[in-house]
Amino acid sequence: MSALKREVKKLHSHDIRLTIIGNRQGLSQAIQKHIRRAEEMTAHNKGMHLVVAVNYGGQQDITNAVRKLAQQVAEGKLLPDDIDEERMCEAMRMHDVPPIDLCIRTSGEQRLSNFMLWQLAYAELYFSPVLWPDFDADTLDEALINFARRQRRFGMTGQQIETQGV
Repeated sequence: MSALKREVKKLHSHDIRLTIIGNRQGLSQAIQKHIRRAEEMTAHNKGMHLVVAVNYGGQQDITNAVRKLAQQVAEGKLLPDDIDEERMCEAMRMHDVPPIDLCIRTSGEQRLSNFMLWQLAYAELYFSPVLWPDFDADTLDEALINFARRQRRFGMTGQQIETQGV
């Protein structure tokens, strides 16, 4: 908790917005309070957006979004036919974060491990054998060079991309 207090002041002074995603119910009331304060303090910062996953699961995020939409349907605020990908995305915890372009998975693991399942739909995945503590600037450069070589097709063929000039 003291780290959160100390670090949020640094984030705020550098114009960084902090968002904590995940199930907060398992956290103490004091920690939940500090998280709320930290998010409120940095809510209007524009320099960067730091998202930290605490007790987070992608399946849980999707389930919570479905519950939220189902509640709106039950209350008559929304018709079932109004539920589309955009509404689903808006109901999720990271609705205000830009789409993810690149997900780097360290330690040689080649799975998503229930991490941001919805948000990673069109992300490029990079799997590194390097363990997180050893993942340095050179390793990051290697991942970014690999990413830059890829053709992002978003469900289209390479020919369709070339035709559109994307």
